[in-house]
Amino acid sequence: MTDASDLPGASTSQRTMSKLLRQWAQEFLTLRKHANNLIDIISHWDDCTITCLLTLETIFTEVLKRGDMYLERTIALTISEPSAEFRYITWLRNCYEEVWKKVLLSMESSRLTIQLQVLTTAIKLMAEEGRTPLEPCDNPGYHFPLHRLRPILMTLLSPEKDNTNLISRFQEIAGYPDALYYTWKCLPSLTPKRQPQEIYIKNLLELIDKIPVPKEEGSKLSDNKELLCGSQQGATFTWDQFAVKRALNKVWACVMHWELTPQLHKQLLIVLLERIMSHLDKPLLLTDFLMDSLDAEGSISVLALQGVFILVTKHNLEYPNIFTKLYSMFEPEIFHTKYKARLFYLSDLFLSSTHLPETLVAAFAKRLARLTLVAPPEDILIILLFVGNLLLRHPGLKRLIDHPQGGEVTSYATMGAGDPFLMEERDPLLSNAMLSSLWEIRALQQHILPSVASAAQFIREPLPSVEYDMASALERNSGYIFDRELKSKVKDIMLTFERPTSMALLKGEKLLQYWQLTSTY
Repeated sequence: MTDASDLPGASTSQRTMSKLLRQWAQEFLTLRKHANNLIDIISHWDDCTITCLLTLETIFTEVLKRGDMYLERTIALTISEPSAEFRYITWLRNCYEEVWKKVLLSMESSRLTIQLQVLTTAIKLMAEEGRTPLEPCDNPGYHFPLHRLRPILMTLLSPEKDNTNLISRFQEIAGYPDALYYTWKCLPSLTPKRQPQEIYIKNLLELIDKIPVPKEEGSKLSDNKELLCGSQQGATFTWDQFAVKRALNKVWACVMHWELTPQLHKQLLIVLLERIMSHLDKPLLLTDFLMDSLDAEGSISVLALQGVFILVTKHNLEYPNIFTKLYSMFEPEIFHTKYKARLFYLSDLFLSSTHLPETLVAAFAKRLARLTLVAPPEDILIILLFVGNLLLRHPGLKRLIDHPQGGEVTSYATMGAGDPFLMEERDPLLSNAMLSSLWEIRALQQHILPSVASAAQFIREPLPSVEYDMASALERNSGYIFDRELKSKVKDIMLTFERPTSMALLKGEKLLQYWQLTSTY
């Protein structure tokens, strides 16, 4: 047991109190005549919370293992005159419940370090109570103390306090199938249908993001080491995937009707796409929510686009205006968002069909080419690959390379004077892209960066027979400038001309002219 008195900086009084509490605990566990020591230990909770908490954890872990609080239901119902043993067990259980109340209260109002330790203790006590129940249970082979887990979750989902750190600590038990299963079973009853506080929504999304949803349809685990509450002989636990998915769908049915701030909206979309969407029974019910999210700006619309793409490709959603919406998302502001790589990747997938009208694809190629004039260098390289793919899929677009009325490279300074392309037009079919040319890419051949100028040469060379892999290009290109500069310059930094070998000053140091290190013995 790690004691607070053993930490650096612990005062003498803390060490003395820690030793005293350990002595009381040892006496209590040895002889029943020292039963009142437990009251004394609990009374010091406010004075030294962590030391007292760890002491009580040791006491009740041992008490649970020994079965000192175990009580047969028949004894409690049939006995007329309580015996000394019955009164002792009842008193001990009352003390145990009092400690649980203090644990839950400290998890809400104490400092973070205390909160983390309190949560750890609560999980340990819950696990031990599951292994050695206080009463006979319906399933003699396995028992999970759901009445302990529920208040812990209620504390984590506080409507007043951000519990991100506590939820991260709670994530440690998500590796136990039984703990994960009963967590999902509890969540529907803890999710309100009416609009909750913003902090509650944040805590709930954080919790859903941290706890996984196993994909196996069902598994029976009999290895006690894999369960949080599975040390009993013959303990078995059955994972019910249908019950978990039903609980998940109930939770998400409530979440989708809440009003969200932009930050919570983005957090919800991330959790939806990465954790939840593949487990929903009726994903098409998300259509209205995702369509409304597409009208938002910045990263929210990009994340919603990924959800719409999943609905279109996997659930046969018909959305005729998706290309118009996608076209409008390519604005200079997109280069300053966190999810721009996701937009390029999804757009390449949306435009991968060779049966799309050339007028539509030409509008995308021209708009992307125009954005290269204001894009960062790393994004220019991605756009050039994207435009190259569009030209490969639609050979008729090669006319954009040298269209006689499509503008000239000399128009670069005036952003394409004489170019018939309408950059402000929201409908790609009305943008006059087929009457324009890709003069922007030819202008990039004089770019100051050799990598960009070299990449822009593809427009004058025969196109490759195979499309560029956008996924690998995006992964490789992410942060390439920083990585390249770091690797090329860090090794050239000269820290010193001569490696020091002792405390003495280096040979030739000018300070030696005015100072000399001597030792006198």
